Amino acid sequence: MAANAKEVARLRAETGAGVMESKRALDEAGDYDKAKELLKQWGAARAEKKSERAANQGLIEAYIHAGGRVGALVELNSETDFVARNPEFQKLAKELAMQVAAMEPESVDALLAQPYIRDSSATVKDLVTRLAASTGENIQIRRFQRFSLGAAD
Repeated sequence: MAANAKEVARLRAETGAGVMESKRALDEAGDYDKAKELLKQWGAARAEKKSERAANQGLIEAYIHAGGRVGALVELNSETDFVARNPEFQKLAKELAMQVAAMEPESVDALLAQPYIRDSSATVKDLVTRLAASTGENIQIRRFQRFSLGAAD
């Protein structure tokens, strides 16, 4: 099946993959859903290769829930400050802080395994992997802290 421009554009919009990578996935898979899965596998493989590289840049994002009784801080790291200034990186950091405030994970590993609060078909790890694949850098959740009024230390 030869990929048409409309399918390539749709696949790019949904996955964040490049034009040529989207076209290659559609050509190899022969089906849109299979191509989407193929891109997910390729992205995970690339992210795994990059996971050993140092991620010493990034940002700390805060989220305070309405009413001001619950909040969270998340440190999200990347390899370069260029990626840390990317709006998608900043959006992920905000979403992660919101996830921590809402779901009270015990550790970074527990957070990564949680279903994403806005789309339960994806895990938090899937979100991080997608961004790592689209930026070409190692992206890591370094640490987080959740705060709640009246909670014991």
